[in-house]
Parts: sequence; C-alpha cells; structure tokens
Amino acid sequence: MATARALHQLLDQARVLDDPFALGSLGPASAAALMLDPDAHNDVSNRSLRAGIVARSRFAEDRLLRTIATGGRQYAIVGAGLDTWALRAAQALPSVDVFELDQPAMQAWKQQRHAENRWATPASLHWVPADLRDTSAADALASAGAQLSAPVAVSILGVWVYLDPAVVAREAMALGALPVGSSLALDYRLNESCLNPIERTMMQFTAHMMAAGGEPWRSASTPEHMKQLLASAGFEVEEDLGHAELNARYLAKRRDGLQIAGGGFRYLSAVKVR
Repeated sequence: MATARALHQLLDQARVLDDPFALGSLGPASAAALMLDPDAHNDVSNRSLRAGIVARSRFAEDRLLRTIATGGRQYAIVGAGLDTWALRAAQALPSVDVFELDQPAMQAWKQQRHAENRWATPASLHWVPADLRDTSAADALASAGAQLSAPVAVSILGVWVYLDPAVVAREAMALGALPVGSSLALDYRLNESCLNPIERTMMQFTAHMMAAGGEPWRSASTPEHMKQLLASAGFEVEEDLGHAELNARYLAKRRDGLQIAGGGFRYLSAVKVR
C-alpha cells in the first residue's frame, strides 16, 4: 500500500494524494529501487491498484477534514501501516491528536524508518500497539488516552477484509462506544453474489494471490448488511461508494489511465448519531 502511494508521487502528474513522505517511509533501498525504474510498476493492473489505494486514502482524509471542520480533534487510523498523515498534517493541524493502531512489530519497523530518515515524531502522534484479534479498536484507543467523550474520526482501510466475520461484527459493535459526532471511513469487500462474472473472476484471482502471500481475505459483505451492522452501533451511513463513483469523484478526465478497474470493494463513510 505504501509502495502504491509512493509510485503515485513518481508517476502521476495530477495527484489525488500529495505525500512527500511516501517514498522515504519505504526505507532507502526500496525507495531507490522505485526511483530507478518506476515505470516497471505502471502496467494496467498496477495502475488500477494504485488508483484504488490513493482514492480510498483521499476519501478517508476528506471525511476526517469534515470532522475537524465541525470541531473534532482526534483521528484514529486502524491498521495504520506506513500512513503518513500525522507527518503531513503536523504543521497545518497540530491540535489534532493522531492515534495510529497497528501490530507492535509493524510499529517498531515504522519507528525505525522515522528515526533513519531523521523525521521528528509530532507531539500529536500516539503509537497504539494493538491486534484486533485480541482487543477492539475502541478499547485500544481508551487505553492509549483518547478522550472517548469527544468525537473521534476513525479510518479503517484494508483491515476488515482480513478479519473473520465475527471479529468484524465485534469491532463494529465496539465502535458504538464512540460519542455522537464521531465518524468512520472504511472499505469492505463485496460478497461475490453482488459482482458480475468478470468482477467475480478478478476478485477470485486476487483473493488467491493474497492467500498465497500469507494474507488471506476472510470477510465480505453487502451494502445492506453493512448498513444494518453499523446502525446497530449507532452509526448512519452517509456514503457507500463503488469503484465507478470513486473514479468519478477523484479520477475523472485523466489522460494517464489512472482508474480503479474492478468493483470488488466499496468505500463507506458513516457518522455516529446516537
């Protein structure tokens, strides 16, 4: 995912997501290899993957900005990986506390990259080591000092697809502990019954590749089920977009072929109303 964001900086002129830290976050060897030959990663499938990654990140960050504009001052990134929002926003939005949730080993590796690059850790950034198979995001946030009496913007990208359905349901219900005014931005995999034959074949191939790489997809849903699941936790779905809507919003009228090609994932935002 971080590689896709870095390649976006190298290959695409009209950027959906400006991220001056994306390359450096990969470490010098990986960054240099990409800089030597970025076009090696610019075939049709890589462009589609890159388009999906940067568009969903922009979607989540746009939802975050709306929360901040209405008074929110806390941002939780579940499965943060090499996300760089805390670094990018440190000067413009220093009053927003950023809670990065991820597995301890991932966070240790990321902190090493920050140190190696001499990037100062913003005072607003809080590392939250957590494995969602063992604890909920809400509990992890509370233990890390987040003020759960005030709204929190939560981003959950590229996470729920790797969790068992029971864990996804538990996570959704646990988010009900967040106060009114909190927001969610997340993506989820569509059930194959919702896909046309071409999309179904594409998703089956990708699922096989992910499983072969040791990260099998475990859950899928329908828009109706997601709406019901989040409603049970007090959230009202604002948007539930497919790839065509995301292309229209962020990738329209481009001449470089940067488009999300398949409809296997959807991108949802919701707000806590009760």
